[in-house]
Amino acid sequence: MTELTGLRVAVLATDGFEESELLEPVQALEEAGAEAVIVSLKPGKIQGVRHDIDKTVRVAVDCTINEVNADEFDAIQLPGGALNADAMRVVPEVQAFLRAMQDAGKPFAVICHAPWELISAGLVRGRTLTSYHTVQDDIRNAGGNWVDREVVEDGNWVTSRQPSDLLAFNQAMINLFSRSLAASHR
Repeated sequence: MTELTGLRVAVLATDGFEESELLEPVQALEEAGAEAVIVSLKPGKIQGVRHDIDKTVRVAVDCTINEVNADEFDAIQLPGGALNADAMRVVPEVQAFLRAMQDAGKPFAVICHAPWELISAGLVRGRTLTSYHTVQDDIRNAGGNWVDREVVEDGNWVTSRQPSDLLAFNQAMINLFSRSLAASHR
């Protein structure tokens, strides 16, 4: 895998995150040398799910959204899970964090229902992305161009549809983050 040593990635999630969409990207990031930091709404642990139904693992939170700012991170990863994304999207601090990351041109890796967070932050207009199929109308209504592909890259964003796309998503995420890291060292 590509070397991401020195890259600090904010992984924004709360209760109801899709287990595989948080754990597998975090593992891929850490194996590539990046530091993945779990940022949530509250301290403690957050509850993962499988397909929004079965509760699975609990993951320790590294810090809360109120304790961080975009300057501390080089990239962002947003796991899906309908409950997770729906809870995160309405939090003003999450929206402000996402806008600050976008304003700084930092790379985003976003999967499944997580584009809801981008929509609520007002970032989707004019962008091409994918998501879980049930989110496509929301993306279009927010002025985005939704396409049905396992991975879509648009500038500093890589998006993906669902857990079955994780292998392609993780590779695209690592490649995007690696290009960003290389550009920052020029």
